[in-house]
Amino acid sequence: MTTTTTISILDPSAIPAALAILREGGLIAFPTDTVYGLASGIDSEASIRQLFLAKGRNWTKAIAVLIGEMEQLPIVTPNLPPAALELASRFWPGALTLIVPRNIHLPALISPLPTIGVRMPNHPFALSLLRQTGPLATTSANLSGQTSPLTARDVINQLDGKVDLILDGGPCPGGVPSTVVDCTTPELRVLREGAISPKDLFPSRK
Repeated sequence: MTTTTTISILDPSAIPAALAILREGGLIAFPTDTVYGLASGIDSEASIRQLFLAKGRNWTKAIAVLIGEMEQLPIVTPNLPPAALELASRFWPGALTLIVPRNIHLPALISPLPTIGVRMPNHPFALSLLRQTGPLATTSANLSGQTSPLTARDVINQLDGKVDLILDGGPCPGGVPSTVVDCTTPELRVLREGAISPKDLFPSRK
């Protein structure tokens, strides 16, 4: 059984500790602009497998990827349509998930489809972390089917012994999930309405 460690995001050792665990194929939990996320590196199928096992997640469900800067996009997707790049420039960091073609070099376990969801969270610490770790396969840090965690204590209550490190940033805001837009079709489509309305995304559409 894994020993779960908790470190405040204000501790200078927080990000170095996270980097060390991720390099070893471990799992971390950290605050985002919605809920606490559970994350692994994206270049190891073994670590992604651990993420599924920790949550008890259905193997057929894709795992989204969080990035810390636009320069990390090519790691996740081979190309992004100009319309999708325009949305990203307007709404990232923020509550917008883009469904894009998956880089063929990413482990297949991360998504059963040739596509993947990618987002840049609007949270200062999460962005700092992601800029140093690179893109992370990230899902909510709870057991599948249970309440999404808003505090480090919530993560401990559900995943103690299943995650190596929890980065405690205090309460997350929770609230409305991100809007999901499919960028793999000629005309971008909203798959899930969330914090950003379709009218704001596509003001020229009637």
